[in-house]
Amino acid sequence: MTSSYSSPALANSSGLLSPGLVLLLASGAGFSVATLYYSQPILGVLGAEIQASEGAVGMVPMLTQLGYALGILLLAPLGDRYDRRGIILAKAVLLMLALLLGSIAPGVGTLLAASLVIGLAATLAQDIVPAAATLAPESQRGRVVGTVMTGLLLGILLSRVMSGLIAEQFGWRAVYALAAGSIGLIGLAAWRGLPRFSPTTSLGYGALLGSMLKLWSLHSSLRRAAVSQGLLSVAFSAFWSTLAVMLHADFGLGSAAAGAFGLAGAAGALAAPLAGRLADRRGPERVTRLGAALTAASFAALGLVGVVPPEIQLGVIVVAAIGFDFGIQATLVAHQTIVYGIDPPARSRLNAVLFTGVFVGMATGAGLGSLALGQWGWNGVVVLATLASIGALAARLVRRVAP
Repeated sequence: MTSSYSSPALANSSGLLSPGLVLLLASGAGFSVATLYYSQPILGVLGAEIQASEGAVGMVPMLTQLGYALGILLLAPLGDRYDRRGIILAKAVLLMLALLLGSIAPGVGTLLAASLVIGLAATLAQDIVPAAATLAPESQRGRVVGTVMTGLLLGILLSRVMSGLIAEQFGWRAVYALAAGSIGLIGLAAWRGLPRFSPTTSLGYGALLGSMLKLWSLHSSLRRAAVSQGLLSVAFSAFWSTLAVMLHADFGLGSAAAGAFGLAGAAGALAAPLAGRLADRRGPERVTRLGAALTAASFAALGLVGVVPPEIQLGVIVVAAIGFDFGIQATLVAHQTIVYGIDPPARSRLNAVLFTGVFVGMATGAGLGSLALGQWGWNGVVVLATLASIGALAARLVRRVAP
């Protein structure tokens, strides 16, 4: 694939990436993926202000994750067919407008519609990462992609923290408005500094989607990875989409406290390099099993919250969050190692299949978590997350029966 550079300030004359362009790509990945999680810490105050039920506000993160899953499945393959720069710019504009709509939403119906579009457009993160891999020279590709993925992980980590703090000081609508401003700045920087990309295939849209179905049918290792990581995502999303509501109801804590729990996600950023090294030494299959087992144990430990003394209950939640964040991120890195080795020329589509499973799981977990909390309380969420994690471990333990 060739690309024509349009900004000498960001790409030098030898075609190598400048630090400025790497920073732009990392920031774009982080700010765009962060929009998926801004709503989670503010659901308690949001629902009270717009007079929506717990079930209705639980649909906000569910539709956001569902939109992201649909965007990965239906839009991400277009990066091979059209100029990726144009796709990134179009999604940035759409994402900014959807966030602005969320900031002025008069009721839950408008907010739900905006949430679905936010998820669809936030998939520009899945265009930025392959853009980084394409622009980087082979000798620097690992470092550049690693830097961009660090930005993405930081976006996930800091999104809940910043959302909670902003909502506490300025209200939940300010979260959406400031998020729209950040995406607008990223879009402007991309318009000025991102080079154009030449398409790598002439396949029509239907053929691109069909090729992903063929990959799914041919490779059992891809199916197992998508199912296992999808189940872990069910557990992950069930926890994070209900935590703010539970903390507000049971502990009287506001959105800032709920957002601060996102700091536990630092374990995920630490897990990525550790899991990669372990996968190189011991094989990614072992890492997937260890990560899924740690995740299941961590969620099961949340069952102690109603048993231990009140003064240490929040500590139990924090420790469990660190454990399952580490386990889920380690498993994801190992699954990516497995999937990318299946068919190197089809890595973008393989990635799309894997992350479709991830975000279908996220959407399902948000919906089921909200239902479980409404019907059975926090213990219902704990049981749901634990069983989903055990299912992910079982998917890794089942012997392969097809090529």
